[in-house]
Amino acid sequence: MRGTGWIRILGILAVFLVLGAGVGYLLTTIVQRQAEAEQYPLRLVEIGALEVDPAVWGRNFPLHYDRFLRTREDYGRTAYGGSTRYDKLEAKPFRRLAWAGMPFSVDYKEDRGHYWSGYDAFHTRRSTEFNQPGACLNCHTGLFVQLVAEMGWDQLNRTPYNEFRERLQAAGHPGVTCADCHDPKTMALRITRPALENALAALGQDWRQASRQEMRSLVCAQCHVEYYFLGEGRTVTFPWSRGLSVEAIEAHYDAYGFKDWTHAITGAPMIKHQHPEYELYVTSVHYQAGVACADCHMPYIRVGGMKISDHWIRSPLTSIAQSCQTCHRVPEAELLQRVKTIQDRTHELLTLAEGALEAAILTIQEAIEAGVSDEALEEARRLHRRAQFRWDFIDAENSKGFHSPQEAARILAHAADLARQAQLAAERALRGE
Repeated sequence: MRGTGWIRILGILAVFLVLGAGVGYLLTTIVQRQAEAEQYPLRLVEIGALEVDPAVWGRNFPLHYDRFLRTREDYGRTAYGGSTRYDKLEAKPFRRLAWAGMPFSVDYKEDRGHYWSGYDAFHTRRSTEFNQPGACLNCHTGLFVQLVAEMGWDQLNRTPYNEFRERLQAAGHPGVTCADCHDPKTMALRITRPALENALAALGQDWRQASRQEMRSLVCAQCHVEYYFLGEGRTVTFPWSRGLSVEAIEAHYDAYGFKDWTHAITGAPMIKHQHPEYELYVTSVHYQAGVACADCHMPYIRVGGMKISDHWIRSPLTSIAQSCQTCHRVPEAELLQRVKTIQDRTHELLTLAEGALEAAILTIQEAIEAGVSDEALEEARRLHRRAQFRWDFIDAENSKGFHSPQEAARILAHAADLARQAQLAAERALRGE
């Protein structure tokens, strides 16, 4: 019995020793994590006002920099997007018909991560085979703040893109960088693109008065918007003078009599949307609730003892727990199904609008080939422009409707209706009515 008792005592002591070691390790880890949080970031280097190299910023912010470097990675395809660079013209041949006569009908691929935004713009056939302005560099190079400081924004916009090729190549085609969104002295979020500052000013808004939460969307709105090149100076301009709705943007363009190109088949004066994520998002429930772009695309994560905004900017579908479940306390599978339902329905509506548009385009073509006059086809062309304007607004927007599902559905319903009206107008012109 004595031997058994000693064994029990030793066993109890061993348990206490293990528990003590565990508690000690836990306390040590807590202290270490607290120390990390207090010390981060260590300001090891002074970041210059025109420093655009993320590696330099990364010396002070290594955790953020490591995550940013992951934008180089191909994390794969989601149902309607992702980071794999596939041919979007092959995926949807209708786009060639819709954009007949303009560069997007030649080359249009899925976007990769922010790291590649400069490289992919440099190599797309839209820039190698067509004369593009330096205005493209407003969003497609990390050298932007340097170039503006050297030559001024107006000169940058009007200078042909090809004149920058040697410098862009020597710099390694930098994409989005820290300097695009952060002040090098304070690290505060800032606006560096004059086009957004001008557009906000026209609406009576000053980004310097915006809250930090508002800035977590506005820095994205520097590029994830619809824009155009105004006048001979090719000034990058946001069509927001009358508001951000699709109808307000259309009214802006109509007031200028603006067109991006003349449709090669129908002869209609057309607009090619870029990527109006911000304009669609501001109509959403999420936006009204105060959710910022960064809350979903750059959610907060834990790295050691630090809580940081994830600079691996990507689809929230790859990080449901961080991006969605912080607010929506439901299973991940249910959240994914909600997204899939919205995007599948938007895709269905896009397809219906495309069928109507194709019928309109081909009917107008038939009328032209039959010798119908331009005057008789004026109404059909006007309706073609309006219908495709709405379809392209949603097709070019990268959320497949998720950023604002009801607004996306509304816009596509109008697109299909206007396209059928265009078809009917062309048919009447064919009959000489």
